Amino acid sequence: MRFHTRKWIKPEDLNANGTLFGGRLLDWIDEEAALYAIVQLENQKVVTKYISEIDFRASAKQGDVIEIGIKAVNFGKASLTLSCEVRNMMTRETIITISNIVMVNIGPDGHVLPHGKTKVEYVKDRL
Repeated sequence: MRFHTRKWIKPEDLNANGTLFGGRLLDWIDEEAALYAIVQLENQKVVTKYISEIDFRASAKQGDVIEIGIKAVNFGKASLTLSCEVRNMMTRETIITISNIVMVNIGPDGHVLPHGKTKVEYVKDRL
């Protein structure tokens, strides 16, 4: 798993318990999954179709730095399935795992569009 994004937990990210609000973390994960899919599928029009069970394993508090990791699991005809792990950057403790996030490729007409991809490609290899 590659960890590309880091977030610094600030007061506005906290819930009533003084720990990272789960909804804020899910927002960041959804955005990271979309960005990963956009780069892999070479299309800015992708949507989140499905997110599997979310396993909250630990919390984060103000001042913590977390890392969001995304990995491609499967390329479908018009979809890309990803997995995610978020961890505390300093302690390496896992905060959350999600086994499957399904992103779907969309065409200009707003309908599902096959993408023709079968494996992870790196931008440097496309140039």
